[in-house]
Amino acid sequence: MTVATQIAYADVEVGTELPAATFPVTRDTLVRYAGASGDFNPIHWNEKFALEVGLPDVIAHGMFTMAEAARVVTDWVGDPGAVVEYGVRFTRPVVVPNDGTGAVIEVTAKVAAKLDDNRVRVDLTATSEGKKVLGMSRAVVQLV
Repeated sequence: MTVATQIAYADVEVGTELPAATFPVTRDTLVRYAGASGDFNPIHWNEKFALEVGLPDVIAHGMFTMAEAARVVTDWVGDPGAVVEYGVRFTRPVVVPNDGTGAVIEVTAKVAAKLDDNRVRVDLTATSEGKKVLGMSRAVVQLV
C-alpha cells in the first residue's frame, strides 16, 4: 500500500479545507481526452449530434469531470496512490460551448471524517456555471 509522505493524520482535523482549484475545459481538451480514453461518443465532440439527442451542446466526459475533481485530493496529499477509494454520482453534465473559452469546473473539498488506520474521508464539491455537476463525491485517503 502506498501512503502519503507529506500529510500526517495527526495534523488533519475534520473541517480542514483542501486548496480549491479550477479546471478549464475546451473542445480541444475533450478531443484529447477522447483519444486518451478511447471514448469517442459524439456527444463529447460533435455539436450537431449533441443537439439532435437533446443536449444543450457538447458535454464533457463524466469520467473526465470525475478525474479533474480528484486532482484536488491528489494535489493535496501529494501521492495519487494514497487515494484508496473514490466515488461520485453524476448529477449534471459540464456543457462545453465552442466559444473559445469553453467551460470551467470548480472544485472545493474538505476533510469530512477521520477514519481508522490513518485514513480520512474527503468530501468534494464540483460545479460548473454555478451548478453542481457531481454529487456524493467522496474520497478516502491513506495518511501517515
